Amino acid sequence: MIRTRLALLLAAFFALAAPAAAQKRIALSFDDIPRSAGTFMTPQQRTERLIAALHTAGVPQAAFFINPGNLQQPWGAGREGQIESYVRAGHVLGNHSFSHPHLSEIGAAAYVANIDQAAAWLHGRPGYRPWFRFPYLDEASRDIPTRDAVRAALRERHLQNGYVTVDGMDWLLDQLIGQSHAAGQAIDMNALRDLYVRILVESAEFADQLARDALGRQPVQVVLMHETDIEALFIPDAVAALRARGWEIVPIDEAYRDPIATAEPDSPYLSSRIGALASVPGQPPRELSPNLNRMDVITQAFNTEVLHLPAAAVPAPAQ
Repeated sequence: MIRTRLALLLAAFFALAAPAAAQKRIALSFDDIPRSAGTFMTPQQRTERLIAALHTAGVPQAAFFINPGNLQQPWGAGREGQIESYVRAGHVLGNHSFSHPHLSEIGAAAYVANIDQAAAWLHGRPGYRPWFRFPYLDEASRDIPTRDAVRAALRERHLQNGYVTVDGMDWLLDQLIGQSHAAGQAIDMNALRDLYVRILVESAEFADQLARDALGRQPVQVVLMHETDIEALFIPDAVAALRARGWEIVPIDEAYRDPIATAEPDSPYLSSRIGALASVPGQPPRELSPNLNRMDVITQAFNTEVLHLPAAAVPAPAQ
């Protein structure tokens, strides 16, 4: 049944004619709200600066995926007002589970209970959308019974998968700057900005080309970000760079109205909705993620460009 449904959906996608002119559209989304203090900012400072940065960049509407369990942490206590401030600024909220577990580690029953616990906190709040984003983008893709049990639970709860199609890899850069700062290493902030922007733009361009090749059309892309100091500092630069390459920043509501939102790909690659659709049976083999989404490549670029370590001191990326 699932394979038949997917085949029909894919046939519909491929039947849609590509637009006469390129239509590169992308929406922004942020995970793990609220987060602890970053390298450069307190949580309050970061929220205020991120809201201002989105406004300055002209981002019409982004999604913030909430982990209510973080509010029970010492650094999260009392941060409900900061979540509400995102909504007052015109953005929306989604479900990211209560405590951010790995589906592959805890199984379907405990995982669905964790979703329900977050849903109870989110229910009735202004700006809430019935979207669920899998923590770690872990959909247990190789454990089909677990994958399908959670998919069925989401359908029963009328929750849509809050999928992504572009990974800005900000979470890795955030880890690297934290480690470097703790070690007393000098961080070239201009170089950090340039690397962050390059990863995001090249990842978006890759996803757009993959969609054209595999689907024959250009769905709205959804970029995965996190509530980090990097976004608060550099969102206007990233958005400007995207627009310079012909991208339109659209509301997240528009993104999740795209036909690919209803797909349930039978693929082992579920970290990107377009990558998953490009890898289902019957599709030709393709590269599914850009080189700049590799941890070793990013780490080497960070060491040489941001920390200005000698190339000889940096291990070569794994092949």
